[in-house]
Amino acid sequence: MAQKVILITGGTRGIGFTTANRFAKEGYTIALNDIDAVAGKEAIETLKKEGYEAAFFHADVTNEEEVNSMMKSVSEKYGKIDVLINNAGSLCGRCPVEEMSTDFWNKVLALNLYNPFYCTRAVIPYMKNEGGSIINITSIAAYNGGGPGIAAYAAAKAAVLAFTRATAKEFIGYNIRVNAVSPGVVDTEFHSATNKELMESWKQGIPAKRFGTPEDVANAMYFLASEESSYLVGEVIQINGGQDFR
Repeated sequence: MAQKVILITGGTRGIGFTTANRFAKEGYTIALNDIDAVAGKEAIETLKKEGYEAAFFHADVTNEEEVNSMMKSVSEKYGKIDVLINNAGSLCGRCPVEEMSTDFWNKVLALNLYNPFYCTRAVIPYMKNEGGSIINITSIAAYNGGGPGIAAYAAAKAAVLAFTRATAKEFIGYNIRVNAVSPGVVDTEFHSATNKELMESWKQGIPAKRFGTPEDVANAMYFLASEESSYLVGEVIQINGGQDFR
């Protein structure tokens, strides 16, 4: 049986790279995307040293033409795309709405909302015949508005929730399952600019008394991509250590 192919956007560090390792260990061929070509080369070298089949696909996922070209390149190289993880995303900084420029708002939405739209739309033609799995990453901020200065990010991630459920119903007829994970606070460089005292206060509010790890998220996404979750459609898995997200 041919190896399955997974494309992970923003996959050179943090949750994305941990997920690449998780799927590679299970025999997947890894198509790794990032806007940072240097980081992409390093990530692929690391995977290949472990004996995994992997290739880097440079693209700005906020640019729909580059996304379309990337999907075509992955398909031409491997003949198919079985799993897409829309992982790329960022706070892009913290900014109160009163001080927020329209350019900043658009930048955050482009990276966190338009990006999964472009990637999902572009991958469908390559999944239609054999089926597949699309996994989006939303956030606890989609439910509770998040911390200070991330209104744009929270709004984008809330839209990703609706987009996940809508596309899940739209594509299940092609045997393409769309689901999502919703991490709480995960210990990656994503939060590197956040005040340490604020981070510690967040930890005290988590019933599990720890932050999540990239592995926690990667394991959930592997489950969603596997046949063990074949009846899950439009599901959102909360990965937050018991935080109140409602």
